Amino acid sequence: MLRPPILYTLFWVLFFAFGSPVWAENEGLTDLDRATEIKINAEKQRDLTSAIELCESALAKGLDENHTRFAKSLLASTLCERATLASDAAFARGPDDPLWLNYRSLALDDLEKAVRHVPELPDALLLIAKLNLLPKGDRDRAVDALDAALAIRGTETSVRSRLLLLRVELEEDNAKKLVLLDEAVELGGARIEPLRQRGIVHAELGHPEKAAADFEKVLALDPEDAATYQELARVLAELKRFDEALVCVDKACQLDPHSAMPLTVRAQVHVAMQNLDAALHDLNEAMAMRPGNPYVLLLRASVYREMGKLDAALADINRALRKQPNLMPARRLRWAVLIDQRKLDQVITEMEQQLRRTPNDRNILIQMAMLCTAGNQPNRAIELYSSVLAAEPENVEALEGRANALLGIGKHAEAIADFNKAVKLGAKDSGTLNNLAWVLATSPDDALRDGRRAVELATKACELTEYKLAHVLSTLAAAYAETGDFKTAIKWSNQAIEVGGGNGAEADVRQAIEKELKSYENKKPWRERLSEGLRPGPEEKSPSGDGA
Repeated sequence: MLRPPILYTLFWVLFFAFGSPVWAENEGLTDLDRATEIKINAEKQRDLTSAIELCESALAKGLDENHTRFAKSLLASTLCERATLASDAAFARGPDDPLWLNYRSLALDDLEKAVRHVPELPDALLLIAKLNLLPKGDRDRAVDALDAALAIRGTETSVRSRLLLLRVELEEDNAKKLVLLDEAVELGGARIEPLRQRGIVHAELGHPEKAAADFEKVLALDPEDAATYQELARVLAELKRFDEALVCVDKACQLDPHSAMPLTVRAQVHVAMQNLDAALHDLNEAMAMRPGNPYVLLLRASVYREMGKLDAALADINRALRKQPNLMPARRLRWAVLIDQRKLDQVITEMEQQLRRTPNDRNILIQMAMLCTAGNQPNRAIELYSSVLAAEPENVEALEGRANALLGIGKHAEAIADFNKAVKLGAKDSGTLNNLAWVLATSPDDALRDGRRAVELATKACELTEYKLAHVLSTLAAAYAETGDFKTAIKWSNQAIEVGGGNGAEADVRQAIEKELKSYENKKPWRERLSEGLRPGPEEKSPSGDGA
């Protein structure tokens, strides 16, 4: 005999509470009585269908308030039972079966009818969400169903826990995920999955200590969980507890000796320890176990790049791309290696080809703009940054990049406007603060300079870089000079020369700062000599955020 998974007990309670007497206005009561009898004795799906049809007929003919409530409850429970049979078939067959979509549609139709009659059905809402998360489903409806279910009070603990975990999978905001997982952990008691997921979210939020605590609780409950040993190893490496991390990876290798994943994790730990040869050894072993695996190839390519073996890195990246031509992490790593090889034009060409396939990829547009700036193509960079800002006016990275490019062609007012907007939106990196301070201190346009604000911004930039970067210290000197405090300007200029070194590019920086120092010693503030259309000469301040 079929037994309803939802509201079975409820409809019996209502049956005895409201099953008498027959009033004249209850024209549908005969159908309701018949539906109840069929439901109690149901053995086949067609019995459920008969009960559903009789309940709908009873409601259409008319029932008093109490019998209406009971009829809706009986109808909802029977619809859910029939939906469960259809959904079981959908999940069992899977998307490759030509009939699975029909089963899912049948199940969803019944479940949606059920929750219209009785909205507070957490099991039904959970099933609606699961079915909509199958291919060609409605993700938004899944989210709405889960939120509606979570709003129901008094839901059974095990059901609410499942609702929370599924809602976490659909939540994109890690902070909101954490709120859901905190409740799931509290409800779950000794359940492993909420703890593991919360550990992963803590790790993604940059809380390695909290992540490690959750992973350790998982392992206390299940000491044979190889995947959690790997997760714990990653966060321990982030905490620089390398010996403990390696112990965890070794345990994962013992528990799962045929998997390449523990080897890749151990390689990542070795990279964090700067043991590149050991990392390469692990990745070679992983590659022997999983020949041609794109993930392993990219990890090994990253290690080769770190070792300066750029040709070997490119060979691995190209192998990965032959297997998966649209694998964007591989393409981005390829561009990074080509940049290391100073092949900027080739990278720009490849990025342009990619943009023809994915024209709205903001990351590529910004990367290409940065390369154009580095390749002395500021106008092209400005055009690219502007295309990003047309779609995303508050894209901080694009604002900062366009401001730097504008500085490169002497458009100080426009650069200041972009810098100010970026700072207002929360940009606090040293490069942005430094470059805004520089133009406020040194612009030849009297109306644009603001010495006091330049001092404030340059001081913040120095704090962020721990007073260790010569070009940032020289900006602080220029800011004080603009306020007329030449004594302090000379102090910071000398400090910049002291930390600046004297080889290669550092020699150019030193020469530029020495010229600035002479100006301060003559009680003259420094003035930027860039003008529109000119490139910076050796004595001029570079507008980039990584050098003076």
